[in-house]
Amino acid sequence: MSSNSPTSFRRERFFDASATDPGPRRLLALLLAQDGSTTRLCETIAAGPITLQLLHQAPTADVPAAVREALPGTRFIERITSLCAHGEVMMDNLTYIALGDLDRTLQRDLEAGELPIGHLLARLWVRREPVAGAEALHERLWGTVGLPDAAATRAYRILTPEGPRMLIAETYRRGMRMEQS
Repeated sequence: MSSNSPTSFRRERFFDASATDPGPRRLLALLLAQDGSTTRLCETIAAGPITLQLLHQAPTADVPAAVREALPGTRFIERITSLCAHGEVMMDNLTYIALGDLDRTLQRDLEAGELPIGHLLARLWVRREPVAGAEALHERLWGTVGLPDAAATRAYRILTPEGPRMLIAETYRRGMRMEQS
């Protein structure tokens, strides 16, 4: 499931701006609007297990203003990952996790970097809340993975009964269109 090796996965924009087929645009609209586990969607599209490629993970107090505005505390984990299958990147993710009052088991599993966050969130009751003005997060993500794609990117905050816990920016990639590639 997890891979920290420099395995080569193909990363492409979700669709070409000149494309005329409306199918990919409709699929992207659905992905950007969905409010469930993106990890589970990736597994369904891939028709099996996905690979988590951990590109960067570190504790930090130095975060963009959008993180300080959206999450409590001053201690965070910054995590950049790609979810991949069949040699293709399905999505790239940047996540900030507020460490204050975080369940110790969940924190340990997050710090291990072996599972997609969607699998870890399955343990919690969560709600996703869209976040506007997260361009600094998008730039941070693209600065690591390359290939900006604003049309296929969104940001949202993960809320639990205890309060906000995570801020996530994600860019969908062409790998989400496996049956159409």
